[in-house]
Amino acid sequence: MEAEDLQRLVTTRMPYGKYQGRLIADLPGAYLAWFARKGFPPGQLGRLLALMLELDHNGLATLLDPLRQR
Repeated sequence: MEAEDLQRLVTTRMPYGKYQGRLIADLPGAYLAWFARKGFPPGQLGRLLALMLELDHNGLATLLDPLRQR
């Protein structure tokens, strides 16, 4: 994980799929889990989706709230 990845979760939008246009931080846990089963896309997007899954699964998504207010 890079230091900027947490900020990217609240600024990067999903570029395609059912939740196209939604912030990565706002994606449903079930959708993130589906990616985990099927395989995350390569590159930065996959890394962000995997990070968000970890935060969501461990109940840590509220850590992103202060970053949303910037």
